[in-house]
Amino acid sequence: MTSSPARPVDGVLFDIDDTLVDTRGAFGRALGASARRWLPPVPDAAAEAAREAELVRVWRADVNGHYAAYTRGEVSGRAQRMARANELHAQFGGPALDDAAYDEWDAHFDAQFRAAWAAHAEALRVVDALVAAGLRVGALSNAGTRYQVDKLTRVALVDRVPMLVGVDTLGFGKPDPRVFLEACRRLGTDPARTAYVGDELDVDAVASRDAGLVGVWVDRPGGRRHPISDAQIAAAAVVRIESLDELPAVLGVVDQTDAAAHHL
Repeated sequence: MTSSPARPVDGVLFDIDDTLVDTRGAFGRALGASARRWLPPVPDAAAEAAREAELVRVWRADVNGHYAAYTRGEVSGRAQRMARANELHAQFGGPALDDAAYDEWDAHFDAQFRAAWAAHAEALRVVDALVAAGLRVGALSNAGTRYQVDKLTRVALVDRVPMLVGVDTLGFGKPDPRVFLEACRRLGTDPARTAYVGDELDVDAVASRDAGLVGVWVDRPGGRRHPISDAQIAAAAVVRIESLDELPAVLGVVDQTDAAAHHL
């Protein structure tokens, strides 16, 4: 963990995927199910698990930047996911997906994906601690607003963490500084006194810092989408944590139960 921010905060904006919600795990379930239906069979459970892990790695890495193009408003959500599905099939031996075949693939994938949505184990208690301390809390995501409201509802966070800004709010997403500033406006906080918490060093922590917020990087073990060097981490100069459990202390939030005990 790196040091706490130099200034106090009044609000916290959260990324959702792989920050509050275990999206990587949900991708594993969805891509594994899709592989069993569309990809060539593998000899045993160990091979299936290994393939699932590699599918998730490739999907999250998105080396051709289809999702980034979506967040810039250059392609539709459907177009980026169809391109990524076809790249997976090309790499792992599946059939090419035309429009009709992709619609079938996507319906199957999305049903499995939604069924697997779950909050990280510490997410609810950390959010509750921040709210109890008087901080304003909201969400800013590079996915569509309605989709992320569904996700927050599924994991019982929507009443605690209102969805403020999605990629469809302004027509583009992170790392554009305007989305961070719009989220702060809706949260009702000064950007300089607002933390943004996300799992990607560049588009979350560094981009929010560059927009004038306090950037916090959730660097969970094994969770990086791309290789990141120690030099890149040092140059980023953002707050780094490995679990949301570290966030209240990093932000100077005192557990209310502990505080009360000290006054007995």
